[in-house]
Parts: sequence; C-alpha cells; structure tokens
Amino acid sequence: MTSTHFGYETVDEQDKARRVRGVFDSVASRYDLMNDLMSGGLHRLWKRYTIMVANPQPGQRVLDIAGGTGDLALAFAKKVGASGEVVHTDINEAMLRTGRDRLLDAGVILPTTVCDAEHLPFADGRFDLVSVAFGLRNMTHKDAALREMARVLKVGGKLLVLEFSQVAKPLRKAYDLYSFSVLPRLGRLVAGDADSYRYLAESIRMHPGQAELKALMKVNGFGHVDFHNLSGGVVALHVGIKCA
Repeated sequence: MTSTHFGYETVDEQDKARRVRGVFDSVASRYDLMNDLMSGGLHRLWKRYTIMVANPQPGQRVLDIAGGTGDLALAFAKKVGASGEVVHTDINEAMLRTGRDRLLDAGVILPTTVCDAEHLPFADGRFDLVSVAFGLRNMTHKDAALREMARVLKVGGKLLVLEFSQVAKPLRKAYDLYSFSVLPRLGRLVAGDADSYRYLAESIRMHPGQAELKALMKVNGFGHVDFHNLSGGVVALHVGIKCA
C-alpha cells in the first residue's frame, strides 16, 4: 500500500480521502462562520482579490474546484453573466449541498457536481478560468490534480490557486501559537470539532510553500506561474497560465 500524510499522520492513500471527507462532513454546516472567526473576515478579502486577479469577462466559462459553500462561484457568476457559465464542484457532497443551497438562496442556479479534481469529468480545453480555493492542500496527488486543471483549460487560460502558505518568519511564532492552541479550541466551541481544526493547522504545514508550489505548477502544465503573498504569507494566490 502507498502512504501519504493526513496532517502530521502517515496514512494509506485510500484512507486519506475518506478522512478528509469526514473532516468536511463534520464542519460543513458551520464552515462559513468558522472561516469568518478564524480569519477575522479576511478570507472574504482574499477571495475578492482572487476575483480581481482572475478578471473574468462576460461569456467566459469558469470551473470552481473544491467550491464548497459557493462564495467564489457566486462572485464568478456575477462577472461572466448570463452568456457565461460557472461550474460549481467539490468532492464532498455535504459541502456542495451547503453551497448549492446558498446559491439558490441568492437566486443563482449553477451546474453543480460532485467530482474528484484528480479525475475531472470535463472535455479538454473547455474552460477559460479554473479556480481552487483552500482545497489543493487536501488533495492526495497534487501533481495529478494540477495536470487535470491544465487539461481542461484553453490555451491561454488561467488557473488561480488560493491556499494557505508559508507565513513570513517574524509572524511564525505567533501564528503557530494561534494555529495549535487557539484554533482547535475555537473549532470545539463553535463547530463541536477540535480535531478537524487541528488537522487544518497540520495540513497547512505539510502543504508546499510558495516557491515549491510554483515549481510544481510549472512542471504540470503551466508555462508561466506567479504568486501573490497575502497577509504576510498566511495565504498565497498562485496564478498559472496554460501556454500550450
């Protein structure tokens, strides 16, 4: 059996998907509230910046991977308009269902499907933009997922990866204290689940840093890659262009 990491724990690859699914099944109903509390509302600004950099145009096709509760999908839908298309996807049905309901409450109906980013059920070159926010670090084979994202993009298309990253050195001690002491307690109090938020803190440390992820994107289908550090590197927005 092939092993991988689930936070700091080494697990079988097949078991990781099940355990990640359990994390998001547990937190789906309180996901947006916890995001606001954990980031002090900054996650909304990070996502707004992602939309600005993506610069979606009317009529474009957008694939939102690990779209969860649908905030990015909703923002993209407003930009591409009725002539465009936004496909809202997630591997976790509970998260996707929460997002679909939220979109419907906003009066927006989008194609919504459960799918694995490592095996996307879409034709080559279908999309102008692909986004994945806070989902790449949970994928077992990030290289395979990135190749799939490149495959479904048109030449010249853009991938936007918004993800927790390596925080600036002066902030690391305080950030570690917050991540491993405050965050699990907050998860227990608000979502009734400390373990899932302990996994969140660990998974961030196991995720490739800014330069490492840039290199990984470049060898998996993206000819030009740049990244933007946000909030001192707490998160980074990586932007990849499919050149051929």
